[in-house]
Amino acid sequence: MIEATRAKLIAAARKAFAQHGYAQASMDELTAQAGLTRGALYHHFGGKPGLLAAVVAQMDAEMDERLEAVLRAHADPWLGFLAYCRAYLAMAQEAEIRRIVLQDARSVLTGTDQGQQHQQCIAFTTGFLQRLMDQGVIVPASAPALARLLNGCLVEAAFWIAEEGAPPERLEQALQALDLMLQGWKA
Repeated sequence: MIEATRAKLIAAARKAFAQHGYAQASMDELTAQAGLTRGALYHHFGGKPGLLAAVVAQMDAEMDERLEAVLRAHADPWLGFLAYCRAYLAMAQEAEIRRIVLQDARSVLTGTDQGQQHQQCIAFTTGFLQRLMDQGVIVPASAPALARLLNGCLVEAAFWIAEEGAPPERLEQALQALDLMLQGWKA
């Protein structure tokens, strides 16, 4: 019952945040859409920011699954790595991701539990980069340092691509810059 209630609230919030943005999404309307009360929202999420964090966590997990599928689709680890990075940047132009994950979450969730998701991403990237080094695909370096550098580059580029009113050409510009940067990593 608890999970069903949480799932209803997350689904309604995700739809409302995608359509109207976090600031304009009405808690009364989204709880009514879920067939629940404001009290249920506060009980399960502590308020609207907690609900946004849950929506972002769900979306992050979905993005991770998609990115891992990109990696698995490539037999060549280097090509998989490039496709993984490029796919992440391409997601920045998807309306739901752009609005919820890259615009609203950035302004609302500063200093919240997003750190755990960030740490998981860094750990995954560190492990993957270490495997690429062990296989002689990229030059030896500190895998944690490279993971943080890459993560910072990708996240900031995604924010830039997702800015309100950003021209679509930003994705292609970011992909070109990414390719140029990563060429220096290849062994």
